Amino acid sequence: MASITGGLRQTGRMFALGGSVLGLMFRRPFQFAEFIQQFWFITSVTILPAALVSIPIGAVISLQVGSLAQQIGAQSFTGAASVLGMLQQISPMIVALLVSGAAGSAICADLGARTIRDEMAAMEVMSVNPIQRLVVPRVLAAMGVAVLLNGLVSVVGVAGGYYFNVVMQGGTPGAYLASFSALAQLPDLYISEFKALLFGFIAGVVAAYRGLNPAGGPKGVGDAVNQSVVITFLLLFFVNLVLTAIYLQVVPSKVG
Repeated sequence: MASITGGLRQTGRMFALGGSVLGLMFRRPFQFAEFIQQFWFITSVTILPAALVSIPIGAVISLQVGSLAQQIGAQSFTGAASVLGMLQQISPMIVALLVSGAAGSAICADLGARTIRDEMAAMEVMSVNPIQRLVVPRVLAAMGVAVLLNGLVSVVGVAGGYYFNVVMQGGTPGAYLASFSALAQLPDLYISEFKALLFGFIAGVVAAYRGLNPAGGPKGVGDAVNQSVVITFLLLFFVNLVLTAIYLQVVPSKVG
């Protein structure tokens, strides 16, 4: 019973931190230099892995869908199924996992080290809000990088899927592109970018919360980093399920 109560208390505090971050995003002074520094750091550690990971994943999706489409005689829909799957589902999740695993762990470790050195308490004594000073720029940077990386992963993944479908499976380039253009619509792009934005926010908030609340000592910081990654992964898959279900119910499918 105590563990359940503690878990609910931790969840409430995490939501409270997320609300504080949202409120402080629009309050001056904005730490622009810190934001640019964190934006560049997150980009530098995620852009190359994102591009490299998206190629084989896009190829696997295209090959699997193309093989299934050939079995049921629906080769003309290979492009639509592959591209829409990559755009709506795979691309935001790849970006979220990379931002959480590479950048979120670094954010958690940095804030955790500052916390155990009592830097946060020192800021509060000097009337400096540590959330506004340190957390908000990092969360905004994670959100911005997630949105931009989502576009990169989508393009690279679609290009990889197109190449493997046309070259390795003998697909028709015109049919691949025509099926996608016939069934795709702008809301598909909107939901993809919204997912990336939200996933970046979740990754940043969870990493910041665990970094601000380590168990104590270097071991506590290490445990907080591991916990932040695991918690973020669980939240991302659950939120992705909810958003996908809502999107499919609200936005009507386009009939080619």
